[in-house]
Amino acid sequence: MRLDQELIVSLINPYSRVLDIGSGDGTLIDHLSRHRKCDARGIELDMSLVTQAVAKGLPVIQGNADFDLKNYPTKGFDYVVLSRTLQAVNRPKEVLQQIMRIGRHGIVSFPNFGHWFPRMQLLFGGRMPMNKVWSTQWYETPNIHPCTMMDFVDLCQQEHYEIKQWLAINDKGGKAPWKRSLYLANIFGEQALFLLSNRN
Repeated sequence: MRLDQELIVSLINPYSRVLDIGSGDGTLIDHLSRHRKCDARGIELDMSLVTQAVAKGLPVIQGNADFDLKNYPTKGFDYVVLSRTLQAVNRPKEVLQQIMRIGRHGIVSFPNFGHWFPRMQLLFGGRMPMNKVWSTQWYETPNIHPCTMMDFVDLCQQEHYEIKQWLAINDKGGKAPWKRSLYLANIFGEQALFLLSNRN
């Protein structure tokens, strides 16, 4: 699994009901089912990835997060996961609203556009960043809504979501050590991971 997926697993209690949006080939839901005894299922836009998941016997259906989440019941899941997908949907605010309606908790990870390297590429090169996370040319990228950790925190405050936990992730070795400073995490974290719940 990717590093962000390993950390997501650590946030999910055993025997939980989990919906993974943008589940890819089902790697995360397979791990949750086998090792955490979760009732985990997925929704994925790419039909070839859905086929791979179904061929492994995993409960993944083809669907579009921008339109199909409204069909899921309110509080039908303990956790709804959106892993490295928020920046690729057309309506991230509305998708997040659906996640928080469907799940008791939302888990969201995304590449952090506030990381120092993309900033430097824009500042000194004058071009859109290219690295392991932002790995396609601007005219081919599925990432249509890049955001920073600070942007996401602002959105959560605007929508009155409680941030239960956040992590800055370094692709080379694990959790970045900026546990108390969101400002530093926004500069040095390559990826962001948030555990959310609705305020009572």
